[in-house]
Amino acid sequence: MAMIPGKSSCPTLVVVKHQGKRYDVELDTSTNGEILKLQLYSLTGVEPDRQKILVKGGQLKDSTNLSSLSLKPGHVFMMMGTPSSDGGSLTAIQPPKEKPRFIEDMSEAEVARTEGAIPAGLQNLGNTCYLNSTLQTLRAVPELQNELMKYQGPPAEAEGRDIWAQISQSPFDLTKALRDLYKQMSETQEGFPPLVFLNGLRSVFPQFAQKVDQGTAYAQQDAEEAWSQIVSVLRQNLRTEQRPVGADAGSGSERKSFVDKYLVGNFETVTECDDVEAKEAGEEPLKSEESFLKLDCHIGMQTNHLRDGILAALEEKIDKRSSVLDRDTIYTKRFRIARLPKYLTVHFVRFYWKREIRKKAKILRKVSFQQELDAVEFCTDELKQALIPIRDKIRDVRKEELEVERAKKRRKTTDGGDGPDATPASESTGPQSTAQTDTGARSTADKKSKKDGDVDMPDVKFKTDAEVEAERAASILKAKKEVLELVDPKLKADDGGNKTGLYELRAVITHQGASADSGHYTAYVKKDATVEPSTAATTQAEGKWWWFNDEKVSEVNDEKIEGLSGGGESHSALILLYRAVPLPELEASSS
Repeated sequence: MAMIPGKSSCPTLVVVKHQGKRYDVELDTSTNGEILKLQLYSLTGVEPDRQKILVKGGQLKDSTNLSSLSLKPGHVFMMMGTPSSDGGSLTAIQPPKEKPRFIEDMSEAEVARTEGAIPAGLQNLGNTCYLNSTLQTLRAVPELQNELMKYQGPPAEAEGRDIWAQISQSPFDLTKALRDLYKQMSETQEGFPPLVFLNGLRSVFPQFAQKVDQGTAYAQQDAEEAWSQIVSVLRQNLRTEQRPVGADAGSGSERKSFVDKYLVGNFETVTECDDVEAKEAGEEPLKSEESFLKLDCHIGMQTNHLRDGILAALEEKIDKRSSVLDRDTIYTKRFRIARLPKYLTVHFVRFYWKREIRKKAKILRKVSFQQELDAVEFCTDELKQALIPIRDKIRDVRKEELEVERAKKRRKTTDGGDGPDATPASESTGPQSTAQTDTGARSTADKKSKKDGDVDMPDVKFKTDAEVEAERAASILKAKKEVLELVDPKLKADDGGNKTGLYELRAVITHQGASADSGHYTAYVKKDATVEPSTAATTQAEGKWWWFNDEKVSEVNDEKIEGLSGGGESHSALILLYRAVPLPELEASSS
């Protein structure tokens, strides 16, 4: 007879049947199902994870409180399961592959690279918060950091290209300085002084060397201008391998600008004369293509949301000469996106030149924005046709995955002591479960027709949680395969573009104050997903952000991001950096 240790002084004697044998067990009802399984492992040699113990309504869960089962002395448990191939013997404990290391034994660089380490901030060297926030936001692009590590110098073909030739031939290489700065930041958790990069920026772009009223202190600058100038240098100098669109997998690759691949989108524009007289005279709309590094969000009296501002910026009025009318007139130029980049930059146009004060004043109006952006609305009809089926299917898959996660959380909450680990087959959907129900009904009818007067309970087949989850996983896997089948070959070949039409917010540059030449800039960067070494499963840091306030770095929640819409002189979003929602990966589902 086996006794399960516990707090109870009055154990209950129960019987466990397994493979024709009976085991008498003194059960302490203050314990849970996991303790019972461990005791039965010592009696039967069947590992706990291979045991199926039947209780009323299903299977016994590890977390089930035994007191909730209302057991009486002599209660009989049915147990199923067989030992593993090694006969249930204990696996020999193996020494760890790597010797454990403690933080006290690590260098500063090793500590900075550990999982969950607080990233380095940047010291303010005198009105340089505009640069610090820009650098921290650019660092949120992992592909950029990887490409910078491979950078050796500006491409030779840059020599002889107007202003870019001067930058490439400049004694200071900004791209190399950015590479070195990010490397140094990855090796510390202290506030790092970006002095070398700052001096290089001022030498290449003298506008950032402007001083306050002819004094010795450097003036505050616009973070958007710093962003644009740094990205323009990277666009010229940083090259990456790119397979030509339409080429097969076995063909060679070509060198393409990193920025063009990941950060640049394409517009299709139509410029049309507003004058009816010109249209009647046969003037045709002018179609062309343009590239863009960011989408502007214009802020007017009716702008309340990011979508409103982007749509307003995608149409503009211009005054130009009509060849048909032989005079100046008003034209409307409309922009539609023909190519969405993997990383989309959105700029809130909050600053404008105010003649009275001879400064860039700030539009303080509140403009809300979302953490998931649907960019399909801004695209050409051709791109919409390719993206809409994928976008809608992606949303269906994510909704189903969310329901699975919610079901797991509900079971974890409700099955703490009294929930069975099984689902009646009649509650499942599909032809198989219907057949099971019909069979059970016929069996019940046959048993009720017995002449001895006894009525047996109907045979109800249960599906375990594992079986239900397997069915859902198979359904999700099928839906993901359908998504991949919908992808246009041209979209599939563009590995630096957006293939879903959806974006998730990754970083925000904010400004506090009333003008671009004063106030304070900070940056928010969303925390990356972490990988569990034992399972290789990724865990997204839901709702967690790093707030970079110069050398001060702290963790904040989504609520802080939602409060950056503006409406006063407090911190308001100036630049948003979105990353494309990727296509689903089948490997993760299969595993």
